Amino acid sequence: MNLDRITFDPHIMAGQARIRGMRITASLVINLVANGISVNEIIEEYPDLEAGDIQQALQYGSLLAREEYHVLTK
Repeated sequence: MNLDRITFDPHIMAGQARIRGMRITASLVINLVANGISVNEIIEEYPDLEAGDIQQALQYGSLLAREEYHVLTK
């Protein structure tokens, strides 16, 4: 999975995942989508964003939400 639009810097936004180095976090974008805001509405509100940014934020969130179960045996 290529997440080249997701960036991190421990000195900006407390190291949260951000979109292309901007002060727009992936979590903000994911929250907007989760609350029913359309891609077009998000871009209208945040004109520096592109549709690909929103897609990658969702992919990043999906990656974080993967659940893995490891059965421990004796």
